[in-house]
Amino acid sequence: MEQLPDQIESVFQTGFPGLSQTRRLFRLFRCMTTTITDPSAARSRGASTLAPAARAVPRLNYAKAAPDVIRGMLALQQTVDDSGLEHSLVELVKLRASQINGCAFCIDMHSREAREAGETEPRLHLLNAWHEVDLYTPRERAALRWTEVLTRLAGGHVSDADFEAVRGEFSDRELAALTLAIATINAWNRFGVGFRMPPGFDH
Repeated sequence: MEQLPDQIESVFQTGFPGLSQTRRLFRLFRCMTTTITDPSAARSRGASTLAPAARAVPRLNYAKAAPDVIRGMLALQQTVDDSGLEHSLVELVKLRASQINGCAFCIDMHSREAREAGETEPRLHLLNAWHEVDLYTPRERAALRWTEVLTRLAGGHVSDADFEAVRGEFSDRELAALTLAIATINAWNRFGVGFRMPPGFDH
């Protein structure tokens, strides 16, 4: 395995007992800090297989520029991962929020993450039209509805009907964790969109 730059490696070595076991978070930084030229190697590392010519350079590689900031983001993500929410559901939430926010980097990442978690292609392809199909469970539909209203806050207030719909499928603790998951992916999206992180970026 490649050596991560010292600043990034320090994020994983300090302040987070067991963080190295969080494969998805480690893969994010490996994707951002290594060069991948062989598609088969890219797949084995969980990186995007986009052609090198299709990749652009971000405005800012924030993982290298501010590892202390990323440490805070990783703490939020670790809490989500430890919350007990189903991984498959959390990946749908991350992907849907990323679609709404137009974060190409996150859409690419979480599409792959969802597939690795066993998600099917029809459910991925139709996620942005989940209201129109019967491919999602009531619990997933409630989570997706909550994701949309919290991601689109500028469009209006969260209604009592929205709240009651999600509360009917999640315990109070689960609902708090789900809301943290939505808040966290929205924050990641803003890093991705603001700094124009291209899909599959590797430094």
